[in-house]
Amino acid sequence: MKTYPKILTIQDVSCVGQCSLTVALPILSACGVETCILPSAVLSTHTAFKNFTCRDLTDDMPVISAYWQKENIKFDAFYTGYLGSEKQIHFVTDIFKAHGKENSMTFVDPAMADNGKLYPAFDKAYADAMKPLCFHADVMLPNLTEACLLTDTPYQEIYEETYISEIIRKMHNAGANRIILTGISYTPETTGVVIADKNQMQYYQHKKLSQGSHGTGDVYASAFIGAYLHGQTIFEAARTAADYTVKCIENTLDDASHWYGVKFETALPDLITQLSR
Repeated sequence: MKTYPKILTIQDVSCVGQCSLTVALPILSACGVETCILPSAVLSTHTAFKNFTCRDLTDDMPVISAYWQKENIKFDAFYTGYLGSEKQIHFVTDIFKAHGKENSMTFVDPAMADNGKLYPAFDKAYADAMKPLCFHADVMLPNLTEACLLTDTPYQEIYEETYISEIIRKMHNAGANRIILTGISYTPETTGVVIADKNQMQYYQHKKLSQGSHGTGDVYASAFIGAYLHGQTIFEAARTAADYTVKCIENTLDDASHWYGVKFETALPDLITQLSR
């Protein structure tokens, strides 16, 4: 029987809302990847809800890591999503060193901004602190806003391929290895994903749905990493994750009460089918 890597994903738990760890764990598991977790915080709901509660777990992270070191626990891969502070970013770097193997892979989703703006909890200092984590990762998965912040590039809503190519070039010059740049639209009717390493840049275009949904970045990143660790090439995994994310949104469009996320569970059979091709 084929075995798949054991991954540690580090991000928050939103108890209600279909994002972060409650998305990453089931999607990675569906891809056959043994998934371990390190919560950075526990929220009653994600932040689109009003008056949510949050328990910060920053101080617990090094304590858990110290225990793992005693048990000699190592991981084949790491995946970071939403991190709550610069201090947590530094802890993550230490965790990579303490619990990685010789060939462990790191996947970093900056998860700090969208639509031209940082999330309310973050500032420029946080974005600057995220740069080393992203640029030393094996694969980084920013959206366009995050890529602009990481490269000190003015954000544009309308752009051409030369604008995207320049941002990719800046990220490579800063040390980035492989880049999955999400939410790239060259026409109003379509969107897509740019897949780039230091030798080539590819683009996978798919239809653009009118309704955006909370948590789709987490869905995409988790599906991409799961498909990649399952054995797909980086382009195949980017395509699989894009098609899966679109399906998740489509499965949610007819339910107005489900505003807080996408019904990613209903599309898991589609994801598994794509992995078996």
